[in-house]
Amino acid sequence: MRGNRDMELPEDFYIPIKLDTNNITSLSPFLVPQDHLGDALTFYAMAVFTFFIFIFGTFINVLTIACTVQYKKLRSHLNYILLNLAAANLIVSIVGSFTACCSFSFRYFVFGPLACKIEGFLVTLGGMVSLWSLTVIAFERWLVICKPLGSFAFKPNHALACCAFTWVFSLIASAPPLFGWSRYIPEGLQCSCGPDWYTSNNKYNNESYVIFLFSFCFAFPLMIIIFCYAQLLITLKMAAKAQAESASTQKAEREVTRMVVIMVVGFLVCWLPYASFALWVVNNRGQPFDLRLATIPACFSKSSAVYNPVIYVVFNKQFRTCMLAMLGMGGGEEESSTTQSVTEVSKVGPA
Repeated sequence: MRGNRDMELPEDFYIPIKLDTNNITSLSPFLVPQDHLGDALTFYAMAVFTFFIFIFGTFINVLTIACTVQYKKLRSHLNYILLNLAAANLIVSIVGSFTACCSFSFRYFVFGPLACKIEGFLVTLGGMVSLWSLTVIAFERWLVICKPLGSFAFKPNHALACCAFTWVFSLIASAPPLFGWSRYIPEGLQCSCGPDWYTSNNKYNNESYVIFLFSFCFAFPLMIIIFCYAQLLITLKMAAKAQAESASTQKAEREVTRMVVIMVVGFLVCWLPYASFALWVVNNRGQPFDLRLATIPACFSKSSAVYNPVIYVVFNKQFRTCMLAMLGMGGGEEESSTTQSVTEVSKVGPA
């Protein structure tokens, strides 16, 4: 961009590449198509992708919530956390994917600056609740299987308290940009919104907010997840030797554990590129990059709304059976008891 960039910096958006104009407002992502950032085919391809995430993510997460409400046998403490995860996914799919689909279709953020802030906040909130829900699941598996607290039993009221924690902490972490610590602006091809990684402006202290998010909303919970599953795998390996007569219980534990481990891997596939890109931008100010590539991490982060429910539909026999029954494709009561029993009380303990 020609001219003094600092003098032209708008309050509600920032395009982090050079543009051939002295008036950045004339290219506002809230006013005109962003054809100067990419070809129409790229925008329409992203519109199709986010449309798929919106339709399928909304459907599968609504179905998950509906099944939990209808079928009493799904109301175990572990499934309460999965229900919490579905609610967070629903926010991401309805708010994030729908607005992105519409905006990519028009090739600019058609809903305006206020909607951009709302969308950025809600998607960030939903993403954080999703991550912390996965952390709680790993923590619950560690408590139930490894029994570090001895006879302590993880009960529904504990699960509900953990779910409340995910929302309170995520709200505290995602709200600051609404009040001046960083800000929510269009990102990538300017058709979806998120925290401002791009500008180095003392007014917003963006670098400190990025470091805060990466440390306490990604790296720290990831460390908890790795620790819990590492301990869990060690315990299962020891139990396989010490409790050979409890093969069915061990199998049930492995099935549920495999499900949540794959959920974590799916989440990392969606969110690790986004977190890595944010850190790269913060540590490489002024380095050129293709905004089309910058859009990919943001779009794939929204795909967590599909990854997680697909994983527990495929690997959780209870949810799969109940969903098929609700859709008229199977009997709701024909169920193997292994997954149900493991979500109630684990009989596997450390040797």
